[in-house]
Amino acid sequence: MLDHFSIAVRDLGVSGAFYDAVLAPLGGRRIMEPGPIGYGVDAPDFWVEPAPADAAPAPLHIAFTAPDRAAVHAFHDAAVAAGAEVLHAPKVWPEYHATYYGAFVRDPDGNNVEAVCHRPE
Repeated sequence: MLDHFSIAVRDLGVSGAFYDAVLAPLGGRRIMEPGPIGYGVDAPDFWVEPAPADAAPAPLHIAFTAPDRAAVHAFHDAAVAAGAEVLHAPKVWPEYHATYYGAFVRDPDGNNVEAVCHRPE
């Protein structure tokens, strides 16, 4: 359903460094810049762009697909190393479904960023 999406951030350099770190374990990388930074695997489908100077970005929830549970852990570890607030450490979330395995952190702008694997262990 989604082709791509973008978020507005207060500091493109800080947010770029954060997403460089946490998306790498999921196979994501910077594909396009300067200006907004486009991340993806083969093509940019997630964009980070500067917020207008007079606007504060509203926090969002963003969930990125992880290929396996090890990648969820690597995402979590990269986020912690980048100084992110941990909302939920990696675990199974049976209220979503039996094999939903995710970790949740806050990015530099307060967004709830998740890595999730839907595959069984």
